[in-house]
Amino acid sequence: MRCRNEIIFYLLFSGTTIPPLLNSTSNNLYLNFQSDISVSAAGFHLEYTGLDSCPEPQTPSNGIKIGDRYMVGDVVSFHCDQGYSLQGHSHITCMPGPVRRWNYPIPICLAQCGGAMSDFSGVILSPGFPGNYPSSLDCTWTIKLPIGFGVHLQFVNFSTETIHDYLEVRSGSTDTSTVIGRLSGPQLPSSLFSTTHETSLYFHSDYSQNKQGFHIIFQAYQLQSCPDPRPFRNGFVIGNDFTVGQTISFECFPGYTLSGNSALTCLHGISRNWNHPLPRCEALCGGNITAMNGTIYSPGYPDEYPNFQDCFWLVRVPPGNGIYINFTVLQTEPIYDFITVWDGPDQTSPQIGQFSGNTALESVYSTSNQILIKFHSDFTTSGFFVLSYHGNTFLYTKTFLLWILIITSYL
Repeated sequence: MRCRNEIIFYLLFSGTTIPPLLNSTSNNLYLNFQSDISVSAAGFHLEYTGLDSCPEPQTPSNGIKIGDRYMVGDVVSFHCDQGYSLQGHSHITCMPGPVRRWNYPIPICLAQCGGAMSDFSGVILSPGFPGNYPSSLDCTWTIKLPIGFGVHLQFVNFSTETIHDYLEVRSGSTDTSTVIGRLSGPQLPSSLFSTTHETSLYFHSDYSQNKQGFHIIFQAYQLQSCPDPRPFRNGFVIGNDFTVGQTISFECFPGYTLSGNSALTCLHGISRNWNHPLPRCEALCGGNITAMNGTIYSPGYPDEYPNFQDCFWLVRVPPGNGIYINFTVLQTEPIYDFITVWDGPDQTSPQIGQFSGNTALESVYSTSNQILIKFHSDFTTSGFFVLSYHGNTFLYTKTFLLWILIITSYL
């Protein structure tokens, strides 16, 4: 029974020609001689010599070796510890021949000057660590993670020439990064937290006094989300991802106006915040309205309106349309707080009506495609109102309908 899978090659020799020199690629060789019932000959004479295996490869410093068979065709692989880079070939093969040898030299593991990393954890070492770093270095390591993650940097070893050799840690992309640490000297620094998904470390050494340098372990951590903006009064939020780098937008219900930025992005930082204050949807005191249909609320609705208000709304629909107004809520101080409607764009236009108190829930019709609405409140007693309007070519005023009735009565 064989210990492992092997490939067996069969070679057949016959006649009087001397075969060439043969090299076995394993430590086992099988010979089988067969003769039939006729014609005998002198036969054969062969000699064999056992060939040595390849020399045992050394394990590189700061690395590991995988594989413990060194016969012809065997493969040995090498891996470096975290923070070190493999210089040379990661796999070597024992070659056949009179002298056993590996096809490549044994690789080495070195701490490099800089590099780019995207793993969620890892090690950063100064060049040459654990030996001293060389002079005149300018090395940059970058850690780039998915948006929503920051980096925790823990210092295991740290020793540089004070002031002249230093490590600078930056949080953020190259153009907008912020220095979160400039480290130098023999003191082991406290942990640092980068609060963005991009972090860079820059190391500089001058021409003298080389030290051991540094050994840093980094670990990704998930950043918290920005505050949930819901419930959003008098409007709604578009988007439900409030993590770092994500953008949400806001819209108001009909009749309300958005005050502030309509889109917010969750910022990086030690504490999560939106890049602008949360907007508000407000019922404003007046405005110009051009939609065919809409709603007008008293200032501050659904809260009561303030005192000392004089608000004007100009409603304009396309020419050829009249405007139908309907009070769905009317609760003001009688007489002193009132709504006036003009059949035109200004106060010189014919007045359609003036409404106050809580009884005038009737409809109003215009003959023009424009109406002016004014709300006035005095210094006492508040309330609220809601009116809706519709532009329609088939809506006529009471006066026009009256003329139709008069004309038809004479026909």
